[in-house]
Amino acid sequence: MTTTSSKVLLVTGANSGIGQAIANKFTRQGWKVMLAGRNRDRLQDTATPLAESAIFSGDLRDNQYCCALVAETVAHFGRLDALVNCAGIIFRKTAPDTTDNEWRESMATNLDAPFFLSRAAIPHLVESRGSIVNIASDWGLHGGQQAAAYCASKGALVMLTKAMALDHATDGVTINAICPGDVDTPMLEKEAIQRGVEYANAMVENDAAVPTGRITRPEEVASLCYFLCSEEARQITGSAMLIDGGANA
Repeated sequence: MTTTSSKVLLVTGANSGIGQAIANKFTRQGWKVMLAGRNRDRLQDTATPLAESAIFSGDLRDNQYCCALVAETVAHFGRLDALVNCAGIIFRKTAPDTTDNEWRESMATNLDAPFFLSRAAIPHLVESRGSIVNIASDWGLHGGQQAAAYCASKGALVMLTKAMALDHATDGVTINAICPGDVDTPMLEKEAIQRGVEYANAMVENDAAVPTGRITRPEEVASLCYFLCSEEARQITGSAMLIDGGANA
């Protein structure tokens, strides 16, 4: 066990994309980082260049793993100051086309995992007066086509965020959701494949749909996440913040 006064982040979905960008951002700001995800090799690739980090791979859909992940983070670093629930999946399907397994996997990954981890982390975050940031989606605030399970899970995640924020405001724990529009990540490429669209063509379409002329970069989401976990954002809780280049204005 390493006891330290440096702040500690636990981030899921750290294999790539937004989660990886968040791990990099917090590390540059002097935080210690626990990276969580299913693919141990990819987690190790992300962790290798980081100054002070550790990995703990497993299935986030499993409550026992989530409890062990939080416990291991505190045991390894001595404290927990921020939890960022970033892991997520999408199936580009209407309700009639969505299978039972796809529905359950969407809910388990996008909603159950943040709930399990938040439940386990909150006692430690009360102690540190820390923060939770849930990476939701603009489709958690309004509907999107051919993404019934995704929209349902992300909408529920936004409401979970608000409910927990109210419950723990007096404990000094800030809890917010970030709701990105399209972000240039491997998930967006997988989504294009599911829709049967070439990724290069999908990027042109996605950029053209944003008032600023481009979709969001993972590093921009990471910067907003870091702000929400900083002392400057202590009065922000229960929010669902869009970062979408004005697409939902």
